[in-house]
Amino acid sequence: MVIKQLSETLINQIAAGEVIERPASAAKELIENALDAGATRIEIATAGGGKTLLRVTDNGGGMSLADLALAVQRHCTSKVSDSLTDIRTLGFRGEALPSIGSVARLSITTRTAGANEGAAIAIAGGKTEAVRPSPANVGTVVEVRDLFFATPARLKFMKSEKAEAAAISEVVRRMAIAFPKVRFVLSGSDRTTLEFPATGEDRLARMAQVLGKDFRDNAIEIDAEREDARLTGFAGVPTFNRGNSLQQYVFVNGRPVQDKLILSAIRAAYAETIPQGRYPVAVLSIELDPALVDVNVHPAKSDVRFRDPGLIRGLLIGAIREALARGGDRAATTGANGMMRAFRPEMQRPAQPWTPAASPYRPMHFSQTANGFAEAPQRAFAEFSQPSARSTALAEETSVSDVTPPSFPLGAARAQLHENYIVAQTNDGLVIVDQHAAHERLVFETMRTALHSRPVPAQSLLIPEIVDLPEDDCDRLMAHAEEFARLGLAIERFGPGAIAVRETPAMLGEMDAVGLVRQLADELAEWDTANGLAGRLEYLAATMACHGSVRSGRRMRTEEMNALLRQMEATPGSGQCNHGRPTYIELKLSDIERLFGRS
Repeated sequence: MVIKQLSETLINQIAAGEVIERPASAAKELIENALDAGATRIEIATAGGGKTLLRVTDNGGGMSLADLALAVQRHCTSKVSDSLTDIRTLGFRGEALPSIGSVARLSITTRTAGANEGAAIAIAGGKTEAVRPSPANVGTVVEVRDLFFATPARLKFMKSEKAEAAAISEVVRRMAIAFPKVRFVLSGSDRTTLEFPATGEDRLARMAQVLGKDFRDNAIEIDAEREDARLTGFAGVPTFNRGNSLQQYVFVNGRPVQDKLILSAIRAAYAETIPQGRYPVAVLSIELDPALVDVNVHPAKSDVRFRDPGLIRGLLIGAIREALARGGDRAATTGANGMMRAFRPEMQRPAQPWTPAASPYRPMHFSQTANGFAEAPQRAFAEFSQPSARSTALAEETSVSDVTPPSFPLGAARAQLHENYIVAQTNDGLVIVDQHAAHERLVFETMRTALHSRPVPAQSLLIPEIVDLPEDDCDRLMAHAEEFARLGLAIERFGPGAIAVRETPAMLGEMDAVGLVRQLADELAEWDTANGLAGRLEYLAATMACHGSVRSGRRMRTEEMNALLRQMEATPGSGQCNHGRPTYIELKLSDIERLFGRS
């Protein structure tokens, strides 16, 4: 087999296969170049999902004729110093423009602030024209047409125009969140115009533009630091969740990333607070020394590698849990909005053909009947002789001093509906509490605190279980032996490639000790943390709490209901049960007045 040198065009096409996977990849590279050029206004135009046209216009610093000629050549960049361990820009590989030019029709027009005229260059399928003078505004316009026309096989793997356009929209949203001082406009014949005006230092306002105004009302601010890393941003309350993880935005030194370590840490931080299949909403930014993170792991720079992944994982989980304990008890405002929609009357199509006699707007005729109403729909209301709420009983139990609701967040109990829901009056509205879900959470938190405050009782095995494992796994397990012992799992080394299990947690009863140890070894190998055992114990505590809490259908005295409300206010995470469902819904007085047309 003869070794030969590849042509420059083929080299660029191979690089394009790594960097430019789809139109959204090209859009990401071009937007990053505009941001690195200091642009404060970036406009993106597309057609055909970006396959037919992708144009990025910015008001950045622009390029001179000499710089423009070098910009379309491989391994030419202004963003890398002599060391790859100190990357402080977004784009740096020096391959995006020549890679795009090798598989598409690329044209660039640019002008610097001090130049009398601009410069332009064009590349089609890897063939580069000479740089020529051209009229231009200050900044750069990069236009990509017929993406992958030079490699038709790649077009077969493209998705529909709608899907590709949506992918570009997602890229713009991520960039908009990361750079609130920049104005972004996304338009084109294949989409509705999307505009994000600059918000300056108000990052939460930009997040509200992208994620919706509900995020502002349901977000908890995060600002934590551990050793050389700092975490800032906002995390949504647990009851404000979504059906997928698309609204989890993470940035490392300003660079949008989708790293599995970070996403796993977010999922772990929200454990026991969100239902399975639901995902939290969060916007988080990690800042650390560039030397402590490798951003060149993936050609598209979507993954990163931290020098100390345990530090970053611990920072994320600790900071998010602290924020949820501080402000995550409250119910999401979307619950009240759903209640408002449920209360609004909706127009229903009549089952029978319309007649004047059947019209609900016909004149009413009263007659002397036993119930005092002649109309059948109204007579149904008179048939309720006993209210389902315990209003009378509560009136007798409540003292005069309790008539005015105290200034508690969850107010004072006023009624119990259907022996399951507590209605409490607050200073500015009302709260409806699911008594079983609320008490279930309180019992679980009590049991979890007990688990972490003292060693878990263990049961000795009559015959120790021997688990054969690679020696590296054995070393990692023994390094955490003291932590396991506190949780009721006693292990010891049994030769060079085996672990002996002497004791297991008594709470778990009969269990597969071999499977548990193997799972812990896998977790340690991947994350350097072993949460599987603690997770099993907490799951069992959650199950016990569910069966040991106040059941639905039980009548509660006023004192019991108020005691439950006070305990909820003092317990972190009481805004949702162990299964992630909300424990209460709050309706403001202004919402109630709006329902009745009073405001």
